[in-house]
Amino acid sequence: MRSVAALQRELAALLPSARVAHGERHLELPSNGIEAPRVLGASVIEGAAMQSHRVPLPPVPGFRAFLDGTQHSQVVMHLGNVPLVFGQVSAVVRERRDRRMHTWGAPLAEQRFYVARSSLEAVMWNTLAGHLGHELVDVSEGQAAVPHPFALRDAAYSRVQAHRESLELRLADRWCASERDPLFMDGGISGSDKVADAECTVGVVKSHRILYGDATAIEIILALASGERSSVFRIAPPKRSAVASWYLRIRDPAGHDPMWGLVRVETSYPATTSAEAIGARADEVSRWILAEASPLALPDSRWDKMVYAIRDCEEFLRAIS
Repeated sequence: MRSVAALQRELAALLPSARVAHGERHLELPSNGIEAPRVLGASVIEGAAMQSHRVPLPPVPGFRAFLDGTQHSQVVMHLGNVPLVFGQVSAVVRERRDRRMHTWGAPLAEQRFYVARSSLEAVMWNTLAGHLGHELVDVSEGQAAVPHPFALRDAAYSRVQAHRESLELRLADRWCASERDPLFMDGGISGSDKVADAECTVGVVKSHRILYGDATAIEIILALASGERSSVFRIAPPKRSAVASWYLRIRDPAGHDPMWGLVRVETSYPATTSAEAIGARADEVSRWILAEASPLALPDSRWDKMVYAIRDCEEFLRAIS
């Protein structure tokens, strides 16, 4: 892939009136793109109400492979007051064989530019489109763009996130088409019908800007001890596939905030399965996840929720980007 500096030189020659953005931070830094915390309802499908469940011991390794993606985005130029964002995304499946990690298939890596077409003069958009082709993405989607530069930047950031997810789901689709062994996915699985319906995919979500349940359910979830899980519930986000989900505490939260060591698991939604079978499946998958809690994913700051094999995926992608 081209470097940011090379891209800036290339675009500066193409658009002499644009201002190169020097020293811009990556939009992925914690101060940027933070989703407002929300609480959403969820329907419990294991029993009548939310409860805590002790996962049967011992933890048992069950995952053959692990999938994760990375993204990097930053403002590279200002076209008048309109930011032009450059985004790079990548994804990989790393397979464990003989206790060592190997790359399964071919990793994916793509790059795009993001700008609000409705905020640009037609000649500037046409110049960019003629040079960048399919790599240029309109974040305004034909609608009148909000003139605030930060709003335009945030719209681009959301598109980069969606692009990264699409690469992850593309790799998951490939895995499901040729393999049957369990695949650990960092993040949710509901973005693809094929992936969400596959029995071999398990999504593990580390971010909890959205909590599922009512006030009583959330109290139970946040009080989970290490090795405990919540009841299984159904979630069906708009324009995404329904999945079965539950919370699992993989580390002791004593002395830490309520989210410490807490992950949310997503699997295919068993519409016709009994509550007992749903619980048994949740216990089985939870044992697999608990088995991945060691070795620690240090020095990553998210080590309380991240498994070591996912850190391996990220390190691999950093090495090839």
